[in-house]
Amino acid sequence: MAAPTYVSLDGRPVRARALALAPALCLLVGLSLGRLAGAVPAPGPRGARDGPVPAACRSVLLDAASGQLRLVDGLQPGAVAWANLTNAIPETGWAFLELGTSGDYNDSLQAYAAGVVEASVSEELIYMHWMNTMVNYCGPFEYEVGYCERLKSFLETNLEWMQQQMELHPDCPYWHQVRLTLLQLKGLEDSYEGHLSFPTGRFSIKPLGFLLLQISGDLEDLELALNKSKTRATLGSGSCSALLKLLPGQRDLLVAHNTWNAYQYMLRVLKKYQLQFRVGPREDFPLAPGNKVVFSSYPGTILSGDDFYILGSGLVTLETTIGNRNPALWKYVQPEGCVLEWLRNTVANRLAVDGASWADVFKRLNSGTYNNQWMVVDYKAFTPGRTGPGSKVLTVLEQIPGMVVVADRTEELYKKTYWASYNIPSFESVFNASGLQALVAQYGDWFSYSKSPRAQIFLRNHSLVHNVDSMVRLMRYNDYLHDPLSRCEACSPKPNGENAISARSDLNPANGSYPFPALRQRSHGGIDVKVPPLPGSRGPLGVGESMGFRGQVRCQQGPPSATCSPAQQVTSMSMAKTLSLQAVSGPTWDQVPAFQWSTSPFRDMLHMGHPDLWKFAPVEVSWG
Repeated sequence: MAAPTYVSLDGRPVRARALALAPALCLLVGLSLGRLAGAVPAPGPRGARDGPVPAACRSVLLDAASGQLRLVDGLQPGAVAWANLTNAIPETGWAFLELGTSGDYNDSLQAYAAGVVEASVSEELIYMHWMNTMVNYCGPFEYEVGYCERLKSFLETNLEWMQQQMELHPDCPYWHQVRLTLLQLKGLEDSYEGHLSFPTGRFSIKPLGFLLLQISGDLEDLELALNKSKTRATLGSGSCSALLKLLPGQRDLLVAHNTWNAYQYMLRVLKKYQLQFRVGPREDFPLAPGNKVVFSSYPGTILSGDDFYILGSGLVTLETTIGNRNPALWKYVQPEGCVLEWLRNTVANRLAVDGASWADVFKRLNSGTYNNQWMVVDYKAFTPGRTGPGSKVLTVLEQIPGMVVVADRTEELYKKTYWASYNIPSFESVFNASGLQALVAQYGDWFSYSKSPRAQIFLRNHSLVHNVDSMVRLMRYNDYLHDPLSRCEACSPKPNGENAISARSDLNPANGSYPFPALRQRSHGGIDVKVPPLPGSRGPLGVGESMGFRGQVRCQQGPPSATCSPAQQVTSMSMAKTLSLQAVSGPTWDQVPAFQWSTSPFRDMLHMGHPDLWKFAPVEVSWG
């Protein structure tokens, strides 16, 4: 079987290959869910077997006689769901997952089967990602017992409250989509553990199982609200950069996102879901507008988490985290009467047709967790070459506990020709309520909206963006040793790797002096860039045709022995009907040395499945 080929933008062909676990992996202790059901075991019977890893292309079939679901290799006729995984992490820094479901089956069965098939093709990556990032969070070894008990209670109460709402509102589109998302998570967990049992009524989600992967963002705020003694939140720590840029003459609108995270989170997956869910539970409901979605993600995570989504509805949704520094607001974080952010953004992406409807769905039942500035770009409202701003191109939403503020910022985008996002609220009411005034008073302009380092770099450099390549360069920018805007006058040494569009906190000296923790040496920084193509000639999916094909993978349809092979090259004409993006994985190495685990101060951190040297060129990705 020929391996699929992806072409990096430096012109070198790279070969995607299946992931083989190192023998040492088998020696790691199997982790039971134990006292708090918090640690995930090695994969179930399928994953635990000797020999090669499971086929990269699998389908879920419904047995008509028994009514049971079963997994088979290849893409099979009549499948409920199917998925293909190409692991090109050693060559590109990315794995690529394409997943689809069939509208011949009801939504609930599709959702559960989608989770089942995703786990079946990615279980080794899931295992390694869990080991790298979550293994000892709430068990099985040393962990904060009191906090984990409070977290477990909070999540159980919240899950039970949502079950009640689903039962009270059986025909409500909102609760229908919440149920489908939880069913998908249930299928993922069941499949990973090696048993399939589609729930026909009420079903349970393990509060400290794979739910923890979905709520990674929510956890930062839950830790503070539930009084965890040692929290993930680091004062001043950035969490993503984003930029929207109108090109001269308004000929195009570019959108880019750069995720900031701990380096142990660098097992990355670019995913495409093509679902056939209806807006609501009845057959007379139309198909959901956001059924087709491309997003950057992680193994075992059914949302982006970054967050960055290209939707079949013509929307691009993305965020940067603004957090909350006002302890008085944590009283609004309650397990009843709220839906956690990971679910609300999934439901909004699926149901919305424009920025206003997206905000309307998302702001309901605000949990006050994973507090972000969201940007919703509606390419259907954007007319290339139109000099007047119109409206509805850009909707901005900011959430903190007890408050959600929304506004159409199209006019400002057209006036300034850019919108930058860098973890500081733009709305004065949100800025003040979240406690940032006190931080400005204590630490100065670093925490201000208009004078922070990234605010000034974006202001100075946004005019350098004139196409996708220059957008990628700006979003990877970190010249901290030479850029005066990267200096920290209260630090020793003054140049600081955190103060850039794409942070490299690992480059800060361990023995330096810093006014607050984010500026210290940390295993943290920008770990990617994603840019959709130019939207100049948009098809029905609202994405452009500026990029040619660079390595698409599909399942072949055929007999039970069917395998997976590369699709044919897609022409520029058909690109108008694809969801596409250019992406780079790993910390920036444009103006600074490439990150290498074996030579870094963090070489002893667990990083299973990672390449040693993170020096990857951009790749172009297109799905049909």
